[in-house]
Amino acid sequence: MKIRKYIGGMVMTNAYLIGEGEDCVLIDAPKGVTDWLEQEGELPKEVLLTHQHYDHVEDVARLAAKGVRVRAYAPHSQELTLETFKAQWGLPIDVPSYSVDDVLGGTKTLDSGGYQFRVEHLPGHSPDSIVFIIGDATDNEGSPMLAFVGDTLFADSIGRPDLPGGDQELLLDGIRNKILTLPENTRVFPGHGFETTVGREQSGNPFL
Repeated sequence: MKIRKYIGGMVMTNAYLIGEGEDCVLIDAPKGVTDWLEQEGELPKEVLLTHQHYDHVEDVARLAAKGVRVRAYAPHSQELTLETFKAQWGLPIDVPSYSVDDVLGGTKTLDSGGYQFRVEHLPGHSPDSIVFIIGDATDNEGSPMLAFVGDTLFADSIGRPDLPGGDQELLLDGIRNKILTLPENTRVFPGHGFETTVGREQSGNPFL
């Protein structure tokens, strides 16, 4: 399976393009990803949002204008994007308005592009954080499962629980019960930094 990574925006946020052609699907939409997709010659039918903090959604409106369907845990709001706190924090946050076409709250599985995803709600970094998982632990071909985890888990770290709507206990509980229970060879694609595996984080993450 082809996975391409784009890094963009003020805080170097990751987006992932899974597959190619008509079956491709985008995970998250940091600033500049629309231009990158054009360079790659791709236009996904859908973007799946791991959560709606501003750095993960800055290009959503541009993608939606091109007909890309937006799927997220909750409807768009300035509380979720953190725009309501920009004056308090002194941050130049300005997210063009967009609508969520498919609200995923309560959804357990979804089909997008040519892929089926398991959907796990994992609050703690943000109230709307979800993890998208591809694959099956019983895959006879031995292909590792893939987990697109947003800002819940990083290589050697975890997401911040101190932002509005965060909760450290919920975050740690979700990571331990919904990510670290996956097979050790599961590839983990975080919202910042580099790819890791479940086994690596089980054995070496100092926050767990």
